[in-house]
Amino acid sequence: MSTDPILDCPLDQVPEGPEFIEAAMRWHFSPETGSPFWLERAKTLGFDPREDVRTFEDLRRFPNVANELRDVRVEDLIPRGYGPDADVIGVYESGGTTGPPKRVVLLRDWLERLMHRTQQGLQERGYPESGHWLALGPTGPHVFGELVRWQAARRGGIRFTVDMDPRWVKRCIAEGRGDEAERYAEHLIDQSTYILETQDVRVLVTTPPLLTRLARRSALVELINAKVAAISWGGAHMDPDTRYLLRTEVFPNVKLYGTYGSTMILGGLAERVVPPEEDLVIFDAFSPYIMFSVVDQETGEAVRYGDRGQVVMHHVSKSFLLPNNLERDLATSVAPPPGQLGDSVADVGPLPTFENETVIEGVY
Repeated sequence: MSTDPILDCPLDQVPEGPEFIEAAMRWHFSPETGSPFWLERAKTLGFDPREDVRTFEDLRRFPNVANELRDVRVEDLIPRGYGPDADVIGVYESGGTTGPPKRVVLLRDWLERLMHRTQQGLQERGYPESGHWLALGPTGPHVFGELVRWQAARRGGIRFTVDMDPRWVKRCIAEGRGDEAERYAEHLIDQSTYILETQDVRVLVTTPPLLTRLARRSALVELINAKVAAISWGGAHMDPDTRYLLRTEVFPNVKLYGTYGSTMILGGLAERVVPPEEDLVIFDAFSPYIMFSVVDQETGEAVRYGDRGQVVMHHVSKSFLLPNNLERDLATSVAPPPGQLGDSVADVGPLPTFENETVIEGVY
């Protein structure tokens, strides 16, 4: 079975939603091209996605299968349509905040599409076109570090990293060993200092808990204001007061932008560019590939724009399908820009508990 051209459209094109979603359903649920995971799971759905899923709203018919990705064989997640030589960049895991990690497979064609979109965003936000990047965040099984590596390379720089295990920090906090978690976080800051002092770092990518620790060291603050052109934060919540203080008083010489995403959608999205006086962090989707819904926690129904609810994420691409994934985040629903499927989200923060587990952000 040949691939529908819309699934392989040029990187600088964004396809129409319904047409793309229909093509994706045919791809993922045809025996010749679908992944073993979804072809087996389709037997239990009670509907035929190739016939019954045609719009963004129809994605809500799917059950949330994210927890099944904790133990599925990664080979079973790769669509058969790629043949025996699928170009796999890597296997990446969720943060493990609510139990054993979930795993996803990153294929090159999706990475190229995401990087094209990301580079457009970096250009629009005035990120430097040369100089190195420091990723003070998780690497290893986490897609965070991999995406930063590609971003830096596309901007003509090299990615520097610091060893970091966010799961150890979360475990320390959960077991009441807060002092040990604090020492570990300071150890991470110490390592980043050596890189910032000796290398031409122009972009710093980190998490809000680590950025606030950096801000406690006056010598580091001075160094960052002198050398770094942009700070990209993500992976954890940043409250509006902290963001305002960092942006206006601590790092006034540096562009400060948030990103919001998840391993489960194989990517992250930069905050919307808004006038400074609005001082609101809004994240738009990358539809029809990555989309958000904001729903009432009790009923699962969509909330009105301006109201808060739980975030539902959807990923639909040729390489991966994960619709209707209920995330551990609360957000305010915001009207999307013209042409975007689903909601935009603002003021994102963690739920206190998720899947009967206490949510611990730690350093990521």
